[in-house]
Amino acid sequence: MTAITVERLVKSYGKVVAVDDVSFAVEDGELFGFLGPNGAGKTTTINILTTLIRPTSGKAIVGGFDVVTEADKVRRIVGLVPQDITVDDDLTGWENLMLHAGLYHLGRQEAKRRAREVLELVNLLDAANRKVETYSGGMRKRLELAAGLMHQPRILFLDEPTLGLDVQTRSAIWDYVKKLRSELGMTIFLTTHYMDEADALCDRIAIIDHGRIRAIDTPMNLKNSLGGDIIELGVIHNNPEEVTQLLSMIDAVKRSTYTGGVFRVTVEKGEETLPIMLEALLRKGLRVTKVIMKKPTLDEVFLEYTGRTLREEQGSWEETRRQYAIIRRMRT
Repeated sequence: MTAITVERLVKSYGKVVAVDDVSFAVEDGELFGFLGPNGAGKTTTINILTTLIRPTSGKAIVGGFDVVTEADKVRRIVGLVPQDITVDDDLTGWENLMLHAGLYHLGRQEAKRRAREVLELVNLLDAANRKVETYSGGMRKRLELAAGLMHQPRILFLDEPTLGLDVQTRSAIWDYVKKLRSELGMTIFLTTHYMDEADALCDRIAIIDHGRIRAIDTPMNLKNSLGGDIIELGVIHNNPEEVTQLLSMIDAVKRSTYTGGVFRVTVEKGEETLPIMLEALLRKGLRVTKVIMKKPTLDEVFLEYTGRTLREEQGSWEETRRQYAIIRRMRT
């Protein structure tokens, strides 16, 4: 059964198109990821799917309900853990959850029962009666996750769930997300710009860049789609097209491109093919200054489908400022 169906979704702000003709589907119980840089359209898509903003055009069905015409029904079945920390520093962890429960009209006894359950799930039961201002960044993020689970949503949206966290805390959040999946069978939609996070957690990944989906598949299939090992070469040359053509003529070479001053070559059996490539270049009198051989990773997949590395994408000034503000608050 399909939990989320999106057809030709568009969201524009004047001349700026944040989401550009996006279509995809998420199955019940799936952990589906949006992988892309700041400004790619990830948060805008989540905001549409959780009814926070209306699409310019297209259609989105969440849990069987239209996000525009049946927004109230959508809100009852989804949970959202946003990028921004929204829990109140002046309240205790318990009080924050009771406040959230009130927004969903949960009865007092039911709210207490669920609060205890979710606090135990994210290992915050011992800190429940402390003010949030005393929490670390990781604890605040875990409380945010607990709040998103208070009303037992069928579908949970996690927008950059580990932004600004240290490696150890990120790993802990990953464990909680996996636990939600294994114990509750919850459908989870996650956005991230961390390659390792997408690779470790997601059943399928949609690579999104400049508001458009470039590829959708399992992490393994995306990596296998590159067709072999990746060899990067620095070559002193006068004509990159001539070098690319020369490399492409080698039998084991599947693809050869010139990007950012480096020749990227996809090959079968890189260890065997690399000496043949070097010999061909040297015979032409070309000097090789750098050689790097890699096994396919999501970094390589992103570069293949978008023409740039994820780290090269900076997003808008406002998004960058907002990201720094989140990180500063989480580290206090």
